[in-house]
Amino acid sequence: MLYENFVEEIDAIDNGIAQAEGEPRYALTTTLSARVAHLNPCWNDPDQDTEAGFKRATELVGGEFMDRLDYYHHAWLPARALVEEAIRRRFEVPTVGAVLELPQGGCPWKEHVLALEQALALPRPLQLVLFPDRSGQWRVQSVPTGPHTFQSRLPLPEPWRGVRDEALSQLAGIPGCVFVHASGFIGGNRTREGALEMARRTLAQRHEEGTQSG
Repeated sequence: MLYENFVEEIDAIDNGIAQAEGEPRYALTTTLSARVAHLNPCWNDPDQDTEAGFKRATELVGGEFMDRLDYYHHAWLPARALVEEAIRRRFEVPTVGAVLELPQGGCPWKEHVLALEQALALPRPLQLVLFPDRSGQWRVQSVPTGPHTFQSRLPLPEPWRGVRDEALSQLAGIPGCVFVHASGFIGGNRTREGALEMARRTLAQRHEEGTQSG
């Protein structure tokens, strides 16, 4: 994992391997490799000594490497364990195993969900994730379609999107609604029960749409 999320991009850049086919939509100019390159003397600097830049580059890369290693040890691996346990207990949430509940909010889950679905050979992909935020309110968020995309597997219903608070509660028929993002990828409710009901309604709409199209 440390190689895939730290070393691989440096190797690829050093070897001239493009990140994707076609013209990128925007330039990435603040990568670690780019920051190291900027430590070299400018072409027209009177002093072309690279030793000072090399020392700064070593400190920069070494610091980031150790920070990343510490993150995977103290945060990433514990999060994976929490997500795996939640997946194994997913049928305790009354949504036929389509919704994952993470009682410990703030846990990074997207990458783990996508990886564990394959590792555990889940028969059906997860659709939504429930978790509390720092204020004690609850969120319902769609699982993304991939690790590097903003597309959602199951966005919340279109009529809810961009609506807030009491107007949303009345529209959805669910007390305690707080918001639904304009893209539908996430919504909020003041309680777990309310967020769970938002998830149920979203799943029900998908089922109705599938029945009608069939």
